[in-house]
Amino acid sequence: MRYPKVLRSLYVQVLIGIALGVLLGFAAPDYGAAMRPLGDGFIKLIKMLIAPIIFTTVTVGIAQMGHMKDVGRIGIRALLYFEVVSTAALLIGLVIVNVLQPGAGLHIGPGQLDAKSVAAYTATAQHLGPVDFILGVIPTTIADAFARGEVLQVLLVSVLTGLAMLSLGERIRPLTALVEQVSKVLFTIVAMIMRLAPIGAFGAMAFTIGKYGLGTLLSLGQLMAGVYLTCLLFVFVVLAGILRSCRFNIVDVLAYIKEEILVVLGTASSESVLPRIMAKLEDLGCAKPVVGLVVPTGYSFNLDGTSIYMTMAAVFVAQATGVHLSLRQELSILAILLLTSKGAAAVTGGGFITLAATLAAVPTIPIAGLALLLGVDRFMSEARAITNLIGNVVATIFISSWDNSLDRATANRVLRREPAVAGAFRRTAGERHDGQVVTDDVPESVF
Repeated sequence: MRYPKVLRSLYVQVLIGIALGVLLGFAAPDYGAAMRPLGDGFIKLIKMLIAPIIFTTVTVGIAQMGHMKDVGRIGIRALLYFEVVSTAALLIGLVIVNVLQPGAGLHIGPGQLDAKSVAAYTATAQHLGPVDFILGVIPTTIADAFARGEVLQVLLVSVLTGLAMLSLGERIRPLTALVEQVSKVLFTIVAMIMRLAPIGAFGAMAFTIGKYGLGTLLSLGQLMAGVYLTCLLFVFVVLAGILRSCRFNIVDVLAYIKEEILVVLGTASSESVLPRIMAKLEDLGCAKPVVGLVVPTGYSFNLDGTSIYMTMAAVFVAQATGVHLSLRQELSILAILLLTSKGAAAVTGGGFITLAATLAAVPTIPIAGLALLLGVDRFMSEARAITNLIGNVVATIFISSWDNSLDRATANRVLRREPAVAGAFRRTAGERHDGQVVTDDVPESVF
């Protein structure tokens, strides 16, 4: 059976999956909620590959560098960029929430808050100190880092392995080549799994709508609208300005990663496209070492969307519970979030845990107020995840440009959709016996 060409596009397939998920969740909430295993299963399939892909990509990237000082230079530039941009995201969120005042007028009293519903988050928040975070980056064993899938732990092991291989030079060149071949195998598996993205997006979206219902959106709609509006402003003003300094257009970059954006929209997880986005950035002309260092680190330290959400949520809780915050108190919240947002980077439910730790440090705001956000948090997670994804893509392009390791000719050709050079692209699954192409063209490195 031949399908229309438009239906062979992963972008269109994911879009259809999301639409069907919304319809099922709205029309039959119980059946929609039962679709959760489809979304969770897809995310687990991707997550099982994140640790080995980070290891192979970072290790090979560093091993093929000329000098160890190059690694330090890229790392320092990345961390400097992350801190500046994350701070800008926190500030923008703080300004917008004070302008919109989404919590004003709710008048939620202490007796109306359910402290038990957020007890798990507040308990974990007690272990978010700087020392705990630093020790948490060090795995118990090398194998434990991969078994638990902790991004920062795997990154630490990868950097150390890459530096060791770099210091040994030509003597272990065959090992470097072997690790690079393993990386190609892993990306081939990713390409296979990504064909299931429409099913994963369908299941995740059906569960969200079926479980929480569209009616939940109305109760805190002003906060949700504020978060989405702020994320859009951040992308099209701040991130667009950063790209403009590199002589690129934000619209072209968004068009290039449109499939990944849709997958994140459907699954509410930016991790679901981490391996694929690394491959696409290499295809764009970003140097492999920069991609290998910036993207995994950015997934822990460059969470722009999460930063926006956290400042807005913290002030929203204060507004909803009738707590007046002075400028000094709001700046204190900002300073605390600069620290706690890093500490919860790799923790499950990190957004709520970070908020709990922040509110615990500001006694005037009732920590039980987090219960107000539980119902709509899932709907706002899409905006956070998409903004995080775009932020890390822009960070990689900017740092590659800053480091003079960006192939601008390739980047311009790819973003302008000019014809690829011979051998640069091939099919994902070849052709059928009758010559009918069954999949789209995708970058070579995805395989």
